[in-house]
This record gives sequence, C-alpha cells and structure tokens, in this order.
Amino acid sequence: MAVEQTHEDLPEATDPIISIHEASVTYDDGQSYVLDGVSLDIERNEIVGVVGESGSGKSMFAESMLDAVPDPGVLSGEILYHPDAETTIDILNLTKDELRKLRWEDISMVFQGAMSSFNPTMSIKEHFIETVETHDADVSEGIDRARELLKDLYLDPDRVLNSYPHELSGGMQQRALIALSLVLDPDVLVMDEPTAALDLLMQQSILILLRELQTKYDLTMVFITHDLPLVATLADRLAVMYAFNLIEVAPAEELIEHPAHPYTRALLNSTPNLNAPLEEMRPIEGQSPAPINVPDSCAYHPRCPLATEKCREDKPPFEMTENEHTAACFHQEEAQEVIELNYEELLQHDSEIRGGDDW
Repeated sequence: MAVEQTHEDLPEATDPIISIHEASVTYDDGQSYVLDGVSLDIERNEIVGVVGESGSGKSMFAESMLDAVPDPGVLSGEILYHPDAETTIDILNLTKDELRKLRWEDISMVFQGAMSSFNPTMSIKEHFIETVETHDADVSEGIDRARELLKDLYLDPDRVLNSYPHELSGGMQQRALIALSLVLDPDVLVMDEPTAALDLLMQQSILILLRELQTKYDLTMVFITHDLPLVATLADRLAVMYAFNLIEVAPAEELIEHPAHPYTRALLNSTPNLNAPLEEMRPIEGQSPAPINVPDSCAYHPRCPLATEKCREDKPPFEMTENEHTAACFHQEEAQEVIELNYEELLQHDSEIRGGDDW
C-alpha cells in the first residue's frame, strides 16, 4: 500500500518544465507498487540524473513522464508539462492523439539498447522518414535536421542514413538513436540507461556529446542509470531512488561530496570508480523490497546499519539541510560520520563536460 511521503521541504523550482506530484504506478488492482508517490520538479534546461539499483523504479519513473506505462499498469498522480511560462499541459488527461503528438515533439525518449529500438529491416534513413511522416512534419526538413544532428554526434550522415542498424557499431547505433529522438526538436529528452551496453570509453564520449547537444539545442534532459559515478559527470542535479520512491535529491557536486542517506553512501561504495581500488568496493548486503512488500516505514531499514526502532516504525520525511540538499532519513548527520566513503574524490570532471572546473 502506498504511504504518503511529505515533499514540502523539496526546493521549489523557479522555472519547471515538468512537475511530477505523487506519481504512482500499481499492478494487481493496486496491491503492487512499482512507483510509490514520487514528486519532483524538473527545471527548464537542466540535466537530472536519476539513479538507483536495478528494480528501484527508475524505468517506471521515466515511462511515467510520457504516460507510457505498459498495461496493465495504472498510473496515478499528476504530471504537468510547462512548454512555456504561461502554458500548462496535464499529461495524464491527454487524449491518445494529443499524447502521440506530445511524444517525440515535446518529450522524447531514448531506450536502453539501440538495436532493440531499430527495425532491422529498415535503413536508418527510413526510420527518420517514418518518424517525421507519422507526426505530419516536412520530410525534407526532417532529413536536413537529421543530417545536422548526426554531424553534431560526430557521425557521417551519408554513411549512417544509408546503413541498416546491424551495419553500425553499438556506439554508432546509440548516437543514431539519440539523433532520431531529437529529429522533431523536443524540449525534453528522457534517456533510460542509454549507455549501459557500451564500453567505458564510448560511455564517456556520449556524455560529452550529450552536454554539447544540451547546450546547442536548449534541452532539458533526464538521464536514468544505475551508474551514479557515470551520470555525476553529466548531471546538474541527482535524484536517488530506492524502493520505488526518491530518497535523496541534491545538486550533483553536493550529493557526491556530501551524500546524506545511508543508501546513497552504500551505493557509491559499491560502484567501481577511478579513485578506489577494486578490493575496497563494498556490495550492499541484503535485497531491496519487492513491489508487494514495501515497508510502511523506512524502506531501507532492513539493510541499514544505522536503523533504529523509529526507522522500523515511521516513514522519514524529506528534510532539507543546506545547498538545496534533501534526504528522507532520520540519521543524515550520523550517516556522514559513520559510513565512510571509499574515495577521496569521486571523479576529476572532464573539462569538456563541466567547462574546466574540477570538483
């Protein structure tokens, strides 16, 4: 059963492009929650990284933003899209035709694994043409934009457009899919584990390209991943999910340097990074709760070394510390003192991504 979580202490967005309020996704007539009352405002032109273990609800969060939850899932709550300061669109109240128009044209999505997103019997150019025609846009202008986007992603437009998906490398496929998702000039790009199947070098290269695209086209991006160190090099703000809800939200630099929730600290310690030896990686003991067995109290308490009776009985509210940093934990200060991090500095930020300033 969903338990109301107070989000009053979350910082108020100054110019939100998407406002999500108490979004939940249920199955089995409401008995199984795979998204449990999530609230988050996404600022215009920012990059938000949403991180957590597999099964934490990240992909369902991404799909909810486009009202694309697969049947028989039931999405409730409120998801508002603000294309400009004077206009608000209630995504969950759109007709099928209105929703079809919203997707790709306003909010577009890149799924994990480019090969599964492309039709192997169609050339890349045919994919662009099909997308443009489906949305009644001008094909010639669409192909011109496709060429520009492919160039932005350091691909040869002629080669890529005339190729079939299997004729491209994994990195080229993923970049072509990003270009396809942007061909109708959306405001928001949602990416669900877009680099998971790629090697580390290609992952970093695509992150650099995404930052360049975000700047050139004034994009808002939501980047879903299990790899917190990876997205930290790209995101302006990080949101950590556990048990189908958010448990910590903060500016990226602030969250990496001062993670407040025991789960966030454990997640960082369990993820390989360039500044900690492999033998210092510490897996998180135990398992996250199943959708039908989420505690009514703190969902992390069965795995938390700091859990007390209060954690086992009550659900912690979001509490803001400083620097717009919020976490849902009764023991934020103790966590930072007791749960040591296995790195001194997570990443030296690539100057091409963050404009030359290391943390």
